[in-house]
Amino acid sequence: MNSHLRQLRSHHMGLLCAVLLVLTCTPPAPLPCLAWEGFRKALSGYEFTFPSDHFAHEDYAIEWWYYTGHLRTEGGRWYGYELTFFRYGLEPSPAVNQGSQWAIQSLHFAHFAVSDEKKKRFYYRERISRGALGMAGASTDSLRVWVEDWSLEGKGDRHLLKASSEGHAIDLTLSPIKALVIHGREGISKKGAEDGHASHYYSYTRLATVGRLTIDGKTYEVSGLSWMDHEFSSDRLAPYQAGWDWFSIQLDNHVEIMLYQIRHTGGGLDPFSSGTIVRADGATEHLTLDDFQVRALSQWRSKRSGARYPMGWHITIPERAISLTVTPAFEEQELNTEESTRISYWEGSCKVAGTYGGRAVRGMGYTELTGYAQPLGRSGDRGS
Repeated sequence: MNSHLRQLRSHHMGLLCAVLLVLTCTPPAPLPCLAWEGFRKALSGYEFTFPSDHFAHEDYAIEWWYYTGHLRTEGGRWYGYELTFFRYGLEPSPAVNQGSQWAIQSLHFAHFAVSDEKKKRFYYRERISRGALGMAGASTDSLRVWVEDWSLEGKGDRHLLKASSEGHAIDLTLSPIKALVIHGREGISKKGAEDGHASHYYSYTRLATVGRLTIDGKTYEVSGLSWMDHEFSSDRLAPYQAGWDWFSIQLDNHVEIMLYQIRHTGGGLDPFSSGTIVRADGATEHLTLDDFQVRALSQWRSKRSGARYPMGWHITIPERAISLTVTPAFEEQELNTEESTRISYWEGSCKVAGTYGGRAVRGMGYTELTGYAQPLGRSGDRGS
């Protein structure tokens, strides 16, 4: 690296660190404590418009594009993967300092993880950028999000994902098998009683996936299924909300299920926990907390964070005669994101088996567990 590039990178990192020092709370708060006044709230009555709602929403404070999936090599080995892009707004007005290439309107984070299900090895990396000089960004007029050379790009109805770091990489093309699904009611997925304590949330619950996966420098042709979430909002968890357990499930009868249960710091579940069933024909059914039960089967303690996570779950939806057991591919699938969002959370590949309407089913899924290492409260949230 020549002296000019070293000086440029040093200046970039120095400015980024200064911004984070100004914005962050007293450690160990997990995310920048942003005021977020002036940003648009997620309110009922929102009408989604596509393709524009695939793009970035700079009038909302927080936004993420979340991809998880299961990949099979030609030799029959299975891998789980996660690639996630976050945008945190610092300034609600795009016009401020828009003429400066050093202007900071948003911070951009990305997480990349691969689960080797046979060897029970978990690999993850994270990145952070302040979105200046083209180093990171999220387009407002196309589906394009990137942090350095990690990227999401839309080409027609396909989603192209690329990420690489230290001998591990994905280069994938995702194509929807089913139409996208909007979660919640009246355009919002509620997280609490107050107006704006919600997100606009939709998913592609079944995406055919092909491409290349690189593990320890060796590249494999792969195929499989993926799941995509996109959410945008301007609110955090309430102080009494510790975190959430989120499940995405893809069954072999072509049904998908999304569930999240928000946990209170004093124990118990928030009544605004929710979910969606996506039937084989694409029709959806909204679920409230009264419609489903999630029972943890065991526990695992992380040596890195000290958190005790539930590990293995029995999920029932009695009115639909659904009974499923969700089993992690292996326990060690925790991300400790000290360089970006500064939270420890568990997000892992899982196997699913049980009954649906009295018939045996199998499937795969992903589970996300937050707030076990430290309650999230008002510090920020993925908002599943």
